[in-house]
Formats: sequence, C-alpha cells, structure tokens
Amino acid sequence: MTQCLLLVDGAAYLHRAFNALPPLNNSAGEPTGALFGVVNMLHKLMQEYPSAHMVIVFDAPGKTFRHELYSEYKAHRPPMPEDLAAQIDPFRTIVTALGLPWLQVTGVEADDVIGTLAVKAAEQELQVIIASGDKDLAQLVN
Repeated sequence: MTQCLLLVDGAAYLHRAFNALPPLNNSAGEPTGALFGVVNMLHKLMQEYPSAHMVIVFDAPGKTFRHELYSEYKAHRPPMPEDLAAQIDPFRTIVTALGLPWLQVTGVEADDVIGTLAVKAAEQELQVIIASGDKDLAQLVN
C-alpha cells in the first residue's frame, strides 16, 4: 500500500474559513469563527484520508526571499484583518493538540514549502494530496 502525504495549506484554509463563516466570538470576546471552520475542514480531511500523514504548512512571519528579489512583492496587498490574525496562534495550538505537525520555514512562503515537499515525496513514490485553495499549486499535479 502506497503511503500518502497530505499537505494542508494552513493559511489558505484559515482564510477560507474566516471568509465563509459569520463572525463568532468566545465568552472572552475573542474571535473564533475561522477556528470553528478550519477545525471542521481538518476533521473532514482526517475522515477522508484516515491513513494519510497530514502536515499543516503555514507562512512564517516576516519577509521572504521573494522580497529580496523584488521589493514590490505583495506591496499592494491589504493587511490581514485583525480578527483573522488573532486566530493564528490558537490555530497552531489546536493543530498541535490534534497531534499534527505544524511547519513554517523562515523566509519561505507556505506554497513554496508545499511545492518542495510534494516534489520530494513524489520522488520517494509517496502519494501526495495538497489541500489548498491556492490555484498556483495546481502546477504540482502530475
């Protein structure tokens, strides 16, 4: 049986959940809507691919090597909404509590990490599944 590596684009999943659900807050008034949505999305992946080795890949904070190559890289992108940014650390806590690996590489975007892992895993004859809404990752389909 071929082993399966399931690479989840954590930022894309969290962002999708944030935009898909109405704002929710816990009793302390902290935003939790994206967390609720993304946990349900991860649960569905776990049910669909129970034997897969799942990794949550997330963008590391700060600039990437692309900013060094092109100073205007993402310069006109609006900042992340505060209610979304506030849910990143709790998301990481949840992922860790679920026993899933959380991977960030300083200076590298998540989609580059996903691309590298997908190619390397395929070279080792692993089945690779990428869970993301990022259409740029479609180039990895083989």
